[in-house]
Amino acid sequence: MSPEIIGIIGIVALIVLFLLRVPVGIAMLVVGFLGTGWIRGWNIAFLQLGRTPFETAGSYSLSVIPLFILMGMVVSFTGIGRDLFRAVDSWIGHFRGGLAMATLGTAAVFSSICGSLNATTATVARIVLPEMDKYKYKPSLSTSCVAAGGTLGSLIPPSVILVLYGILTREPIGKLLIAGIIPGIVQLLLFILTVYILIRRDPSLAPARAEKASFRERFSLMKNIWPFFLIFIVTIGGIYMGIYTATEAAAFGSFASIVTALVYGIVKKQFELKMLKVSFDQTVRLTAYIFLILMGANVFSQFLSISRIPVKLTAFVSSLDLNQYVILSLILIALFILGCFVEGLSLMVLTLPITYPIVTQMGFSGIWFGVIMVLAINIGALTPPLGISVYDVKGVAKDVPIQTIFRGVIPMVAAMVVCVAVLTIVPELVTILPDMMRN
Repeated sequence: MSPEIIGIIGIVALIVLFLLRVPVGIAMLVVGFLGTGWIRGWNIAFLQLGRTPFETAGSYSLSVIPLFILMGMVVSFTGIGRDLFRAVDSWIGHFRGGLAMATLGTAAVFSSICGSLNATTATVARIVLPEMDKYKYKPSLSTSCVAAGGTLGSLIPPSVILVLYGILTREPIGKLLIAGIIPGIVQLLLFILTVYILIRRDPSLAPARAEKASFRERFSLMKNIWPFFLIFIVTIGGIYMGIYTATEAAAFGSFASIVTALVYGIVKKQFELKMLKVSFDQTVRLTAYIFLILMGANVFSQFLSISRIPVKLTAFVSSLDLNQYVILSLILIALFILGCFVEGLSLMVLTLPITYPIVTQMGFSGIWFGVIMVLAINIGALTPPLGISVYDVKGVAKDVPIQTIFRGVIPMVAAMVVCVAVLTIVPELVTILPDMMRN
């Protein structure tokens, strides 16, 4: 049997294991090990199984992951997010639909120091859903805004999934993080525009609110969100100015988040040592999960490499007499469809060994494709049957039917598709900031 046929069997087997809910890292390790043994022999397969996970876990570049996760976890378990929502709400909450727009703005700012879709969605949901319920917002609008806003955590830096993309493709992580800023803003504006259009069509979705905060109250509340600007400047600003690397930025950012949480908690008289303990515990759990996936991804990628499927596919696509944007569209459509069934991180490590060589061979920027790929994967976080962001919201809004949330996010999915189209037509929106960075 040829290596290519064995590679195809391995890919099919891996998808089947995913659908059977086998842990992603374990599934990749098993398929990669068996496939390598089938093609190269069992001695080489056992040697690879013993060496690759150790080399992966010992990689210096991976130290950025637990540090960024810790930064987000510390912030998500403090009361800073609640004060952030109050500050944003004081400026725009009195407009019709203002609470929904404030929810999206809160998610965007919170994402700038969290970087995790799940943490952003869960934290924002706990803060804003009771408030929107108080003002009689329709559940379809309130929950969809939280679910959609949570996806910004995968795009606006520091984004853990963009870091993983950089590790898997060897693209510069610092430039990838900076590349997500403008697309994140574009996506946020499209979400807000979507809310505006929905409310214009059906005003009952968001009743008007009579009370309006004074300018004194607004500026007073703005004082409470200084931690966000401090941590963002320390991390992302330092990367952009070339002061330190992404790993050093993550170290500074995690340290700043701990100090900020301590000071903030003491000043507000709501500090609990248990908060730090839970943050460290969640960081260790999520880091172990991601590292296991990366170990499996490396073993599986080596199997795909010796099966020669990426090389054959790249050569085949290059020989096709098709426009490069047609091929890119087919890749994105495949990512949209697979994202409905496969979790985002799993989908990335599964498809990158095949899609990345094809896209770069066609002349597209690897950094640009990283942002586009994250956007495409994020759509899967809002669509059934997987819809991980929707289920995060459902975990907080237990009285809202899951069908209501999925129906509510349909316009948000359309906005995300428009965002992908805009960034494809104007790729400079992604690349301009990385190109201006100091090396």
